[in-house]
Amino acid sequence: MKYFLIFMGLILTSCSNSLTEEEKEKYTQKGTEITQATYKELSSNLMTQMKLGGPKQAIPFCHTEAMSITNSMEEKFNVTVKRTSDRIRNTNNLAADRELQIVTQYEKAIQNKSDLKPIVEKNTNGNVQFYAPIIIDAKCLVCHGKLGEELTVETDSLIKTLYPKDMAIGYKNGDVRGIWSIEFKNN
Repeated sequence: MKYFLIFMGLILTSCSNSLTEEEKEKYTQKGTEITQATYKELSSNLMTQMKLGGPKQAIPFCHTEAMSITNSMEEKFNVTVKRTSDRIRNTNNLAADRELQIVTQYEKAIQNKSDLKPIVEKNTNGNVQFYAPIIIDAKCLVCHGKLGEELTVETDSLIKTLYPKDMAIGYKNGDVRGIWSIEFKNN
């Protein structure tokens, strides 16, 4: 009887940790909305700085303001917003094991020319977690491209001054830069 109760408890726990297709669709839509709004806010601010003074102005701005912009979006949507990668720039954005698995999954999908779709699941805290890829495009290569090609030595030196452990270079257009990792609170 004791083992039966343990077994039933495991069954009920695993059922409560899964999401219905309807819930996955709802959180996919909401996660997509949040990532698009956050990207738009970060990107528009960064592009303004690039126009005003190029990487010399944009990199210090990103260093001091990107987290506060992300934090404001967290408050707006009542979620935790994280941008992470297997090749981080900011050590405050270190990836958890599951996030590294997701990054690898998206990198393999790119190699296999598969569609990149958001992933929605329950995390170890029992909260809904949304993941979506961050893809490099041409304008990102000024700070994330190949050294000596899109990324100048001068820009790389400035990056290394602010981010001494930077690993976020060497990308090409279309590469997976990392992921959005959104945790929905109070589920």
